[in-house]
Amino acid sequence: MALKPLHDRVIVKRTAEEETTAGGIIIPDSAKEKPQGGEVLAAGPECKSLKAGDAVLFAKYAGTEFNSEGEELLIMREDDILGVFK
Repeated sequence: MALKPLHDRVIVKRTAEEETTAGGIIIPDSAKEKPQGGEVLAAGPECKSLKAGDAVLFAKYAGTEFNSEGEELLIMREDDILGVFK
């Protein structure tokens, strides 16, 4: 990764968006919402409870989107993370 987060920031990659509902209905692109979950790719030195590889849930409008090596990523504060999946 070309970007190293500072302080209590984390870099998160969103999980893949669902293409169909549980009932098999295909969701059009215009109706899809961006997922609020993802995987931590890197954590700053002051992050106390997160590390690379953690699956997390974050606030709907949290973070700043950026492109790195063709991937859409988010950088956000550790406080924007709502929970960690076990």
